[in-house]
Amino acid sequence: MNTTVDIVWLQDDLRVADNPLLHFNAPPSHLLCLYVLDQRWCAPLIKDDSVPRIGPARLRFLWQCLMALRGELLKRGSDLLVRIGNPSDVVIELARSLSARQVRVSDHPGVEEIQQIKAVASGLSGHTTLSCIESGQLINRQALPFDADRLPQSFSAFRRCVEKNCSLSASRPAPVTLPPWPEAPRGFPPLKAVSEHSAVWQPDTRQGYTYEGGESAAHVRLHDYLWHQKGAEVYKQTRNGLLGANFSTRISPWLARGCVTACQVNDAVKAWEAEHGSNESSYWITFELLWREYFIRVAQAEGVQMFGKVLAAKPSTAFDAWRNAVTGVPFVDAAMLELHRTGWISNRARQNVASFLVNDLQVDWRLGALWFEHCLIDYDVASNWGNWRYIAGVGRGARHRRYFDVQQQVNHYDPHGRYVAHWMKSLER
Repeated sequence: MNTTVDIVWLQDDLRVADNPLLHFNAPPSHLLCLYVLDQRWCAPLIKDDSVPRIGPARLRFLWQCLMALRGELLKRGSDLLVRIGNPSDVVIELARSLSARQVRVSDHPGVEEIQQIKAVASGLSGHTTLSCIESGQLINRQALPFDADRLPQSFSAFRRCVEKNCSLSASRPAPVTLPPWPEAPRGFPPLKAVSEHSAVWQPDTRQGYTYEGGESAAHVRLHDYLWHQKGAEVYKQTRNGLLGANFSTRISPWLARGCVTACQVNDAVKAWEAEHGSNESSYWITFELLWREYFIRVAQAEGVQMFGKVLAAKPSTAFDAWRNAVTGVPFVDAAMLELHRTGWISNRARQNVASFLVNDLQVDWRLGALWFEHCLIDYDVASNWGNWRYIAGVGRGARHRRYFDVQQQVNHYDPHGRYVAHWMKSLER
């Protein structure tokens, strides 16, 4: 009897349910699930700057997601191997040492991730195949009513096209069991071995909501928001809020790490609508998922062009004031303090601080995108860079910069100064 070993190389798909990597037409004898933290994420974010690409909030949340995933895999007879290094080198070496039948990995919109996948494809020996599988999208690529090179230029055109012509994918349940672990190393380094700062970092409780990584935590939040907080009844009216736990779904960090999929979120909304009826707010949650879908397809279509020309700008006095929350503009500084202290800020705050950096401070938008990459626990390459390009007025469908007059925004969204006071008073630097 032939013994086969498959490697599931996980990236932003840290879940067992609705994960096509864990469903097999012909299951292997043994399965090794692997996550590799790219060592480049620990290198400086920007040239001549000491700040690492991945900040403490984002790294801490990632590690929580990985620990939770390991627990789910162990329940099913498997495990999770976590390594730090160059992902393609680690995958190729493991595949060689195990004489793996195949390496299974999800398709990814990120340029660096695509390069890593291509490096694995070219580095595997002849008896090991690479299976690159689409995972986590709301609409399968084959179901899109246009070719990749004919992607609509604007989100509005994309939304109209897919709403008219596409059915949204349904999610799949988790496997009950998985093939056992092969004769291979096991290992999960503690967070302090990666970053002592991240190991001791704690989010500021004044945000009113504390994120916990992992698949189970994602579904607890989604269920609570829809059924107990009645979010699907009010989301469109509250989504521009600034304070409190429930003005937003807050599901984006788990979406970014793949602890929950867009299909699962959509299924949960449809289940709520089946009992309560659809409305403008429940539709608007799916509308936001379509924005995410559009940015993924843009990233896949444009590749490296998404990031603009080579970034030559270095941190400036203006940029440092912005990221350190000392611009002197209270609303901007409050939002940047919240970002620094928690790893998350509302969409309304993001639009304002991004516009302020680009339009008022005249700083290269890509520096802002890189800083968000460092800070955000819900960082994903497509949404982050897509949204920054949208504010900067560059890229697909660009017409002009989106300018947010901060004072007008404050008058509308924080007229009594509660948000500013909440974050600016008695705050240690």
